[in-house]
Amino acid sequence: MTFRLVYRFACLLFGWLRLLARSSAAKDVEILVLRHQLAVLHRSNPKPTFSRGDRAYSPPCYDS
Repeated sequence: MTFRLVYRFACLLFGWLRLLARSSAAKDVEILVLRHQLAVLHRSNPKPTFSRGDRAYSPPCYDS
């Protein structure tokens, strides 16, 4: 149990150190790539359109 906790803490610490060592340009590129991935996901999974019956059924389900 304690080994697992120490291992996770070490991984987290080394991840932060790796982030600190990266240049600003590398961080900007990562942000652009993540934004592009998010845009692709939004295009491939459009928001569902609800009919009048769906809207009438949904609120009673959320009240419980």
